[in-house]
Amino acid sequence: MAVSSRIQKETQRMLQKPDPGISATPHEDNLRYFNVIIAGPQDSAYDGGVYKLELFLPEEYPMTPPKVRFLTKIYHPNVDRLGRICLDILKDKWSPALQIRTVLISIQALMSAPNPDDPLNNEAAEHWKRNEKEALDMAKSWNRQYAMN
Repeated sequence: MAVSSRIQKETQRMLQKPDPGISATPHEDNLRYFNVIIAGPQDSAYDGGVYKLELFLPEEYPMTPPKVRFLTKIYHPNVDRLGRICLDILKDKWSPALQIRTVLISIQALMSAPNPDDPLNNEAAEHWKRNEKEALDMAKSWNRQYAMN
């Protein structure tokens, strides 16, 4: 599977100048597949947690968005139980001008600012709308249980 020079450049840049709280390392045997670690953003329900994600660049990248999902369980209205993420730039707002790092920074930002009006996890979204403090407590509890071991 050939890897474009763009993917190589993006990978080099992320390895040489990582963004705070984000690391993305390509697999040795498949440079389109990345192990991602995102630190829970400060002052969020996920503060102190370490979240593992997987990111895969389809053959059509950068014309199509990367496939990204959480491997660490997270209680969040925009992440379903399979770890799939509801984020506009991963769907209809994707642009080839965006990069892997832009996607990861956006996911980290989404962790700080859940959007219960565009849910992937309807149960969590309803919880957020009904009682935000209780939903945040649940997110903190899951953070301690799944992301802080």
